[in-house]
Amino acid sequence: MQFSNSVEHALHSLFYMMDLPKGKTIGIKKIAQMHNLTDSYLSKIFSELRKAGIVKSTPGINGGYEFAKNPADISFWDVLEAIEGSSSFFQCADIREKNIFENDPTVFKKNCPCLIKVVMHEDEELFRNNLREKSLLWLHQSVKPKFSDDTKKAIDDWIENI
Repeated sequence: MQFSNSVEHALHSLFYMMDLPKGKTIGIKKIAQMHNLTDSYLSKIFSELRKAGIVKSTPGINGGYEFAKNPADISFWDVLEAIEGSSSFFQCADIREKNIFENDPTVFKKNCPCLIKVVMHEDEELFRNNLREKSLLWLHQSVKPKFSDDTKKAIDDWIENI
């Protein structure tokens, strides 16, 4: 399983947005410049985040993006799902019902669940729940205090110049 870089770009962008003063927005160009990305690429990511209710946009020359809800209520899973979608990672094709034993009811019973599918879906749910437990606020509180004073000042200066 591999997720697109868009998930990482979304999480990093949202992390830096946590330092925005309440009510202040940030434009795509500014975030894209920080990550050395194109505006169009990051716009697609933020469009998905907006559709998922993670950010909201304000149009106009002074417009931009801000959080649509409290970062404490935005989980890693919310961001991943916004970017990658909600379909299961494991797609069971019921191949056990299409092999040479499919017409022999003594070998496989139709009402018996496929244990492979059960295990894969259980583990996927554990993965999802782990990501649901980690919020943007948790990330910020875990990482920001470890930054050097110079890094914190650079972030503050970057925010100030928005």
